[in-house]
Amino acid sequence: MSALLPGGGAWQDEYMQSSQASSHLIGRGEELRSLAESYGLAVQSKPQAVVVAGEAGLGKTRLLREFLHGLPESTRILSGQCVDLGPLAAPYAPITSILRGLAGETGLAQLMELAGPGRDALALLLPEAGTAGPGFPTANLVLEAVSTVLERAAEGRPTVVVVEDLHWADKSTLAVLGFILRAFNGGQFLLVMTYRSDDVHSGHPLQAFLAEAERGRFATTIQLARLNRDQVRQQLESITGTAADYELVENILSRSDGIPFFVEELAGLDGCASGTELPPSLRQLLLARYERMAEPVQYFLRVIAAGGTCVPHPLAENAYDRPRDTFEPAARLAQQARLIDVDGDSYTFRHALLREAVHSDLLPGERTRFHTRYAQALEAAEPARRDTAAIAYHWDTANAADKTFEASVAAMDEAWRRFAYTTSARMGERALELWDGVGEPEKVAGMPRYRLLARTAAAHNLAGDGERSLAVIALAVDDPAATGQDRARLLASQARYLGFNARPGSEGLLREALELVPAGSDERLRARLLNWLAARLMLAGKQGDAIEMATEALELATAAGNAEERSVAANLRGVSRINAGDIAGGRTDLEAAEGLAEGHVQALLRFRVNYSDALNLLGLYDESIRVAEAGIERARQLGVERTTGAILSSNAVDPLFARGDWVPAATLLERNLQLSPPGSFHAYLIRSKIWSTLWGGDVAGAGKLFRRWEPQLRGLAAVEMQSRLQLTTLSAELAWACGDLDGAWQEVAFVLGPAFRPLPGYDLPLLALAARVLAARRRAGAGASGAGLDGGRLSDDEALLRAVLAGDAFWPTHPGWLALFDAEVGGRQGSGDDPAAWHAAGLAAAALPAHLRHYIALRTGQAELAAGRRTAAASSIRAAIDGSQALGARLVADMGRKLAAQAGLPLDGPRRRPNSGELTGRERQVLALVADGLSNRQIGEQLFISTKTASVHVSAIMRKLGASSRTEAASRVMAPGPGKK
Repeated sequence: MSALLPGGGAWQDEYMQSSQASSHLIGRGEELRSLAESYGLAVQSKPQAVVVAGEAGLGKTRLLREFLHGLPESTRILSGQCVDLGPLAAPYAPITSILRGLAGETGLAQLMELAGPGRDALALLLPEAGTAGPGFPTANLVLEAVSTVLERAAEGRPTVVVVEDLHWADKSTLAVLGFILRAFNGGQFLLVMTYRSDDVHSGHPLQAFLAEAERGRFATTIQLARLNRDQVRQQLESITGTAADYELVENILSRSDGIPFFVEELAGLDGCASGTELPPSLRQLLLARYERMAEPVQYFLRVIAAGGTCVPHPLAENAYDRPRDTFEPAARLAQQARLIDVDGDSYTFRHALLREAVHSDLLPGERTRFHTRYAQALEAAEPARRDTAAIAYHWDTANAADKTFEASVAAMDEAWRRFAYTTSARMGERALELWDGVGEPEKVAGMPRYRLLARTAAAHNLAGDGERSLAVIALAVDDPAATGQDRARLLASQARYLGFNARPGSEGLLREALELVPAGSDERLRARLLNWLAARLMLAGKQGDAIEMATEALELATAAGNAEERSVAANLRGVSRINAGDIAGGRTDLEAAEGLAEGHVQALLRFRVNYSDALNLLGLYDESIRVAEAGIERARQLGVERTTGAILSSNAVDPLFARGDWVPAATLLERNLQLSPPGSFHAYLIRSKIWSTLWGGDVAGAGKLFRRWEPQLRGLAAVEMQSRLQLTTLSAELAWACGDLDGAWQEVAFVLGPAFRPLPGYDLPLLALAARVLAARRRAGAGASGAGLDGGRLSDDEALLRAVLAGDAFWPTHPGWLALFDAEVGGRQGSGDDPAAWHAAGLAAAALPAHLRHYIALRTGQAELAAGRRTAAASSIRAAIDGSQALGARLVADMGRKLAAQAGLPLDGPRRRPNSGELTGRERQVLALVADGLSNRQIGEQLFISTKTASVHVSAIMRKLGASSRTEAASRVMAPGPGKK
């Protein structure tokens, strides 16, 4: 690095009055130990992350240098610096620096090998790696590629990645770092990040990242504090090498407020022992030594300050507009005065605060001249390495409106290509601000204003800023220059953003767009619009209209030879046909969609998600899980296992719970929540989390989670009928579990209201729950609320519920839900006290989710108890407790224990009565599975018992029924068992 600064200085040492750092770190022993502990865990292949926070000048960088200096030589250290270019900061700057550092060590070819399937994504961050291949899918691959490279690099060698000054980080950089925090699976990896806490105000983009980091699996935070009086004294003595007297310590403590950087600066000034001679303000303090330098050094520092926090030597030389032979002497003196450091081939100010102070001291002419030269130098770089965002920043700071406009449009396109959507949106906003003030903006931008508005809105939407995307697209739609098909595209975009942000109104906008693209005008565009409309109609529960739109889209896409739109259309029509009753036809459509989606990642993802969901709702849990797992494997091959794959694996959560695999379901659920899948998928997972918490027995915890996430869940429910039905079921179950029967009934009564549209896979569970609540209100009588519980009204409600239930008779799982419904409202009073009805429900329960089989056993015992059959009741309740406890559905077990305690039933007696001819609850479960043709091994897997135990149960059943074969026993499934009336 000294090669940059040959020869001696051109000015005398009288200009070199300088502060110096203390010889050792003061007051940071605990922080160093914390970093060392995190490193120790990382070396054990337990990935760690540390966030170091503190005010400007507290020594975050010094702390890191001390920590890194003490690491073993075998440790790989990679670092990246966030850049202070305001809202026009270049995307991924520190990530690119980290990757280049790794490439410099391993070689570019090895780096690309580490990326695996994501190697094309690295070409977006490292232009020297080549050009991204065709068909590059989504921003997900950038996240996966960076995470995979670092994870693999840390497999055999301790690797520490340092990212400094997160308060300047662009959103794309934060997305990569956040993904690492969520998704990192292993390796000897430590991520250390710093930020200036006094710069992170309420609403700062970093706030959300920090909140996520605090919730992370392996992140800790170190908050640096100011030095106390004794520590200031120690620092002064370390700097000066002599004892510090009381007056000196008190004066510097009061002026520095215990901030180490200011202590050093004050210690380097003449008269520091006298308060009257010290600079009266922070800015003057920062500029004090700068102003004592010779004018050529000051000029050099002003040029560097205009370049940013880290300025490469060639760029600085190009921006320097004085004789070239004065550049290096000035740089040498600035370095010796400890105003700048030389980092590789770049110049950095010793502290960012100093750079900010010098830059703010620039005269208007200097500001314009320096930033213009930086912009011109950057524009002269080879295209592959041209930093379009930095060019836009320098032209903007130079107040060159025409140049800023042109550069902002170019930077917007570049950021979009690199999936840096926040940067792209900001660049678009800056160009729009300048539109009316530049000459021929449409010609320079290469597009009309409404199209620039639309692209900016799209960038905001992809960046997750829903409010801004809706505001900007509304301006584009209102532009009178947008007509015909252009207006149709704008309306479609507005409709999609409304849908993405759970706002109503999409359907009307899409219908208006279709009117602008009549049949025969543009078949590709019309097919796309039809598919978008079909999707909204399907989600709204309007299956007939969805089928009509998807059919037309399928015909148009087929005629145009557009396989991707054909796949989407077949997919949407298939789901809608299934929901409308044509299950065979719907499955045929969905299977066709799979073949058409080959080679089209988004269409294939859509197929996997929709098909696995449909299979789950049909009760085909094994098949649903297989489809989702096949999608996960495909995502792994594409290098997006932890992004796109997380969406697919989220669809395996519900069928795993339903099949009875609660442990793997809960593990998968937690993992996917950590990966933060987008939008509606996150809401679906949150719903599963609340539901499993409730049935897991933590009613209070489920209620707390529900209150936290209820706004998001209700927002999605406002635009999706399936989400509305799921939310109704969840909120009603919570109210029921808390004993709020009136609140539960208000929720389930939605199925009797005008807004309800049937979706059998979702409304059948809700109807069974409605029967449960109805029966509980009957049992409670008028005492539940004091009014409105007369028998006639409740009978009317049951009739209305049965009418809705009859409409779902075509659904494969309907018999099981009907049997449960009948049991819930069975008995003389319609309050669920008929043991025979509950035994019938138990026999039909194989098609129902696993937790309900144990709930049915519990309710069977409750009915037996009401009928005076205490022994049978005890047997059923024991079976319910044992089964639900093994499953993880502790809500049922807790209810069972409470019921037994209230009735005085012993639960520690024999699990069955050998001499009784009456089937136990467990035996009826086994008999139902025998009737389904399951072997003893399969029965054991379903009920979480051994094959031998299943065999014992089957033998007991055959003996009690007097059956000579499994087939004969199965034939009696619907007949009353011995001892039944």
